Amino acid sequence: MNKMLKLIWDFRGPDAKQIAEHHAKHLKEFAIMENLVYDTISVEAYSEYHSAASIVVSEALMPTYRDALKPHRGQYV
Repeated sequence: MNKMLKLIWDFRGPDAKQIAEHHAKHLKEFAIMENLVYDTISVEAYSEYHSAASIVVSEALMPTYRDALKPHRGQYV
């Protein structure tokens, strides 16, 4: 079974949630444009001033996403 990774982009400030939601749209557009498979794309609000956009991809595709999109961090799911 292929391991899955969550690539995460953090946003801070009063507009963090709106920026994360906008970034999530671009993540989906990138995957479609490049014909890449992904599991889920989500937005999480940790607080009023910290939100994140994320995409869950297979370990095999992680280098493609990482090199093109430069996530702030990642974790196994």
